Amino acid sequence: MAETMELTVGERTVRLSNPGKVYFPERGYTKYDVAQYYLSVADGIVRALKDRPTTLERYPDGVTGESFFQKRAPKNLPDWIPTGRISFPSGRHADEICPGEAAAVLWAANLGCLTFHPWPVRRGDTDHPDELRIDLDPQPGTGYADAVHAALLLREVLAGLGLTGWPKTSGGRGLHVFVPIAPQWTFVQVRRAAIAVARELERQDPRRITTAWWKEERGPKIFVDYNQTARDRTIASAYSVRPRPHAPVSAPLRWEELERAVPEDFDLATMPARFAEAGDVHAGMDDRPCDLEAALDLAARDEREHGLGDLPYPPEHPKMKGEPKRVQPSRARKEDD
Repeated sequence: MAETMELTVGERTVRLSNPGKVYFPERGYTKYDVAQYYLSVADGIVRALKDRPTTLERYPDGVTGESFFQKRAPKNLPDWIPTGRISFPSGRHADEICPGEAAAVLWAANLGCLTFHPWPVRRGDTDHPDELRIDLDPQPGTGYADAVHAALLLREVLAGLGLTGWPKTSGGRGLHVFVPIAPQWTFVQVRRAAIAVARELERQDPRRITTAWWKEERGPKIFVDYNQTARDRTIASAYSVRPRPHAPVSAPLRWEELERAVPEDFDLATMPARFAEAGDVHAGMDDRPCDLEAALDLAARDEREHGLGDLPYPPEHPKMKGEPKRVQPSRARKEDD
């Protein structure tokens, strides 16, 4: 294969350097294969990324080489790819790439970007999320089937709060459920709503589902990672390639598919055919943004009637008002002795 090639994407021409470079040795997939994959799901990946500041997870030498997360837009960013300014918990700012067309996705793929991590905001207003994202994370001793069980319960919890969730595979053993919301609440409020949803889900099946932040307290359960709604936390986009040997992708699903689909069904080779047949099954996701008031009312009731306040933030966040101690329970007990 030529050392460089040019791909025509709409009105753009995107240069692909070293297209024959092997990115997935176990399957033999190359940079060119990744580019062709993203072209095959272009409408879906652009829908998931459009106008969203996005962190690039780059593997310039493939999945067996060095990798890094690029939050700031590369210096050689073409002028036709927009950026969005986001602020980190530290108060610092960065301009991130906002892929708004298929050519922008391919341009990033040429840099070795396999996975796109968009913020839950649009570049026009980066302080008010328009998605509440719920990460159902299997802990040791659990697997994908347990995540499916939790997701189906979650669907009922969301419906009871007037919320509509859209599920997708993580590309690993877990599931993500995205809830489109009106962009009128802050990150703190959206996280508070996520905690309320997570606690209600835990009440539905405390034997199999947990909100425990500390790993030593989780056990073999599905962890509802409420902190994925904290500022500067992102989740792999729909259709993103994940950096695992068999080249899986994060696959949007219909709810009725959940119990029969397995993550291994969706990879670089199989997703193009699915997309050609079914299209983007999350295409209507943004048409009806939901209202968070019922979830926030539940949070207030949990605090008022059960004394359930805030939960620990990720370590890179400043200490927040009302947040409990950020110390492992076992260490706290030793300090108290």
